[in-house]
Amino acid sequence: MSPRELLGRVGRYTLLSLVLAFFALPLLWLATAPFDRTPEIAASWPEFTLDNVRELLDNENALRSLRNSVLLAGGTCALVVTLSALAAYALSRVRLPGRDGLLYALLLLSSIVTGTAAMVPLFNLAYELDLIDSRLGVILVLTGGLLPSAIFILKDFTDATPVSYEESARVFGASPLQIVRHLVVPLIRPGLATIGVWSVAQVWGNFLIPFLLLRSPEKSPAAVVMYTFYTEGGQPDLALISTFSLLYSLPVVLMFLFVSSRYGFRFHGGIKR
Repeated sequence: MSPRELLGRVGRYTLLSLVLAFFALPLLWLATAPFDRTPEIAASWPEFTLDNVRELLDNENALRSLRNSVLLAGGTCALVVTLSALAAYALSRVRLPGRDGLLYALLLLSSIVTGTAAMVPLFNLAYELDLIDSRLGVILVLTGGLLPSAIFILKDFTDATPVSYEESARVFGASPLQIVRHLVVPLIRPGLATIGVWSVAQVWGNFLIPFLLLRSPEKSPAAVVMYTFYTEGGQPDLALISTFSLLYSLPVVLMFLFVSSRYGFRFHGGIKR
């Protein structure tokens, strides 16, 4: 190996090490700060204690907000997966004029007109429908924002399922809903799992929509309640924030690892013919 090649390899590994450290140090802080008696925004050896965990478990707002996050994420996930599966199947099998253009237009609009840009009309709509301070209103708004992308992803999975399977099922008298439930859904299960984890992650970290639509503190999810963890002097309570952040991130990480090990994450369909 020539000196030039050696220097190039050393430079690449050094750059990769710096990038890895840039992303790893905050995660290392998040893993150690909850068990540090005096956590600080600095790299230091923690003085081990479980007092921060006990303080968090005694905080009624923290645990209640996690339950609210579970309700919002679970309800949105159920609606997104169900509606996107039905819509993706219909768009995949029914030949409508301008079908592909409509699908791309919905995907484009959902990417351009994000939740921030659309919050004024969404708030007015929720107000007219009497959905302010309602978990159902938050779930419906979040579902509407996630559906276009979910339909776009699931349509590819549905396109990969052979139509001949459905034709055989129709011969034996299966209805369209029975075909979707017993034939299409098992074949696109990896896609459904991907959409489920993706929708939960999107809702789990969403701050703006619950903050604007929910008025009662007892209905606020964890992403909103975390904003209140400050001392009387206005300084962030690092012990409480770090412990809550670790607990807050665990459900999504565990779900991601479970689905990834069971189905894997991919954005295309496929079946052996």
